[in-house]
Amino acid sequence: QVQLVESGGGLVQAGGSLRLSCSASGSIFSINAMAWYRQAPGKQRELVAAISSGGTTNYQDSVKGRFTISGDNAKNAVYLQMNSLKPEDTAVYYCNANIATMGPWFSMDYWGKGTLVTVSS
Repeated sequence: QVQLVESGGGLVQAGGSLRLSCSASGSIFSINAMAWYRQAPGKQRELVAAISSGGTTNYQDSVKGRFTISGDNAKNAVYLQMNSLKPEDTAVYYCNANIATMGPWFSMDYWGKGTLVTVSS
């Protein structure tokens, strides 16, 4: 079994910063990639940022230059540093990881339960 646990959400004023953390635990053989998604009320879940096990990153256009994703392979963790936050960043942020559990031949996506980020204007 694999669990992803997020932390770091909260209420912040526009222009402020927050740092989200996510840690994976359980029967992990390897982690291929980790990512942060978000879902605002009434909207579909969307990719915010992702990082591969090799460190390659990609970002949604709206967060480029403001958010930074980083990972710690030794801790099976991923972080999202969010700066210059805007009210439109308000959403539940979900950690996602593509994890192989029994060997390198098969992997699947796992999700955390989410952490709420609220940015006030």
